[in-house]
Amino acid sequence: MTPESYSLAFEELQRIVSEMERGDVGIDELSVNVKRAAELIQYCKNKLKATELDVAEILKQLEEEGDAT
Repeated sequence: MTPESYSLAFEELQRIVSEMERGDVGIDELSVNVKRAAELIQYCKNKLKATELDVAEILKQLEEEGDAT
């Protein structure tokens, strides 16, 4: 299941990590939680990379507009 947003993905990841740190995760749930955590980490990394590229493109456009004036 794909998260609706970076914030929700990060919150879910924090919850999973907290549960694991407290030892609230049984052995049967461990692999499911680790797999979900990996999915959330990948989603967050992709979202951050896409945002970085968007910001770089916007800055490039602003710079080009500034050079044209």
